[in-house]
Amino acid sequence: EKVDYSLLQEINHALKSAQHYLLEQQHSEGYWGDKSTPAMTGLAIQGILNGPKLSLENEIKVQKGLDFLLKNQKENGGIYADEGLFTYNTALSVLALSTYNREADRAAILKARKFLVGQQKTGDIESSDEPFTGGVGYGNRYSHSDLSNTYFALQALKASKKLLKENDNQPRLDWDSALTFVSRAQNLTETNDQPWASDDAKNKGGFVYFPGNSKAGEETLPNGKTALRSYGSISYAGLMSLIYADLSIDDPRVVAVKEWISKNYTLKENPGMGLQGLYYYYQAMAKSLNSANIDFLILADGKTINWRNQLGSLLVQTQAKDGSWANTNARWWEKDPLLVTAYVMLALGDIK
Repeated sequence: EKVDYSLLQEINHALKSAQHYLLEQQHSEGYWGDKSTPAMTGLAIQGILNGPKLSLENEIKVQKGLDFLLKNQKENGGIYADEGLFTYNTALSVLALSTYNREADRAAILKARKFLVGQQKTGDIESSDEPFTGGVGYGNRYSHSDLSNTYFALQALKASKKLLKENDNQPRLDWDSALTFVSRAQNLTETNDQPWASDDAKNKGGFVYFPGNSKAGEETLPNGKTALRSYGSISYAGLMSLIYADLSIDDPRVVAVKEWISKNYTLKENPGMGLQGLYYYYQAMAKSLNSANIDFLILADGKTINWRNQLGSLLVQTQAKDGSWANTNARWWEKDPLLVTAYVMLALGDIK
């Protein structure tokens, strides 16, 4: 079995408790968390839907949350408040709407898909001087694409693809261009034409936040060159992005990131970042390893581990009495139990 039977029962109990916690956090207007960040509502709904079957009363609560997301849809198709974070909010809203999949929401989802496709940066993809071409960014704050927003956008487009019909006049993402951007965020000189890419043993195969920038900083190598540090959460987002692009398991980019993951596997921290982004790391790990059909990881020392049992055990053991989880480190909002509980429910859903 992929997951020990007794642990599976514990996971189901944890999901039930977490689902109850999240449902209790809903505001009367239908949203979760900050009203100006629809992504929080999108994440909460996805988490809740990973729990046990809902009662009619709770179905109504979730549908009220979906209606809140639709109220935030702009004429251009984006789902966001005026404060911005256009891609992040729209992608996570699309994921919630697509997961629940009400027939009446189809037109709104297609409109949001069109918006997300429009967020892809265009330009000369062949030019290494335009490293952000093909990627997706926040849409307002920064001019650059980044791997996290690209990962969320690709995920939303894949999840909502089932709603497309042959006669839909829908724009399509340029997947070749997206793959080029993702490749330019990987420490792998074989497929990355950026001058900063490094094949040093510590960083080879892992990913950075966007071409030329790593949240984990940089280090000077013995040969005097500077390497951008690969780190855990974004490397799993990178693996997932490669999977979304339908790369084969023997593609050098997939092989290299799997090797980096094997060398750096840990549940004690987000490798390269300590406790920062720990729960984003957990959900990205579970989703990418599950999607890649990796049930057992062979580590650098040759040891084989069942990551599902290890991660599942850790998560059920660290759940608070009220059904929530929270990080002790505040970066990227992870002290917020609502956000983190949704992340954990997504991770547990991929572990089961």
